[in-house]
Amino acid sequence: MHYSIVEVADQEKKNQLVKTCDNQPFIAKAPLVLLFLADLQRWYDFFEWSRVPEMCEARHIEYSTPQESDLLLACCDALIAAQNAVIAAESLGIGSCYIGDIMENIETHRQMFDLPRWVFPIALLCFGYPTKHEAARKKSPRFPERFVCFQDKYFRVDDRQFDTMLMEHFGKSDSFYGDAQNIGQSEYLRKTGSGFAAEMRRSVKVALKDWTEKQFR
Repeated sequence: MHYSIVEVADQEKKNQLVKTCDNQPFIAKAPLVLLFLADLQRWYDFFEWSRVPEMCEARHIEYSTPQESDLLLACCDALIAAQNAVIAAESLGIGSCYIGDIMENIETHRQMFDLPRWVFPIALLCFGYPTKHEAARKKSPRFPERFVCFQDKYFRVDDRQFDTMLMEHFGKSDSFYGDAQNIGQSEYLRKTGSGFAAEMRRSVKVALKDWTEKQFR
């Protein structure tokens, strides 16, 4: 249980999240917004209460504070909980949308939700009943299964197969983002090379540094 969940009920907080999560207005309108947190703080507060540091000192062993592996494990726990919430909601006819942008603007989000150093906001989930238009809207395509699911070992797509993979995924399209000349360039400019991706990297680096900094007693 390396996770916690915060229900964002305050409308002012929802309104602020619209701005800090890359201007997505539907966040403010969502009937239910849940923030999923990778959380080691609770365990380490418990360890302090249990006098674990004193025990380690008496036994001449190192008192280990959270490191990168603990953060990854906690993120897995939080995302498993989030996906369980998505599946439960879907069984009730309720739609949901993940907001990964909650990892951005780490300083602001820490202040908004009183997050201590060993708590990281890994995902925001918005829930609501879909409109008829949304329910009928064509879902975003995914890569063909054979390029995603493998047996026994990893399969790396080669030059000969990219055309097939992309044609099955996107279909024929001459509509690209900005001045891109092909799908790869378009996806990079729209996502990986974007300003919000740069801000996400900055925020995660800040959180990683704070998370892993050695704490001495």
